[in-house]
Amino acid sequence: MIIKCPYCGPRDVIEFTYQGDATRTRPNPASTDQDTWNAYVYDRSNPAKSHREFWLHGGGCRQHLVVTRDISTHIISSVVYARDYIHAGGK
Repeated sequence: MIIKCPYCGPRDVIEFTYQGDATRTRPNPASTDQDTWNAYVYDRSNPAKSHREFWLHGGGCRQHLVVTRDISTHIISSVVYARDYIHAGGK
C-alpha cells in the first residue's frame, strides 16, 4: 500500500505506523466511569467502508497523519496532517 504523505510524497506503508481509529471520541481524562473507559479501549467496529485512521510517518517526516481509506479495498482517498484534522474539529 502506498500512502501519499503531504510532506514527503508517496511512500510505502512500511514507513508508517498505524495508530488507531481517528473517529473515536476520547472520554474525559478525569472520568472514573469504568464502563465508558472499557468501551473506549475495547469496543471496536470493523467497517467495510471508508474510514479515518491515525498514522505516524516514522520512517520519514515523523508527522502524524489522518488517512481516509476504504477498509475492504485499501484505496486511500485522502491524507492530511492530523493537526489540521483536529483543528477542523475532526471533519
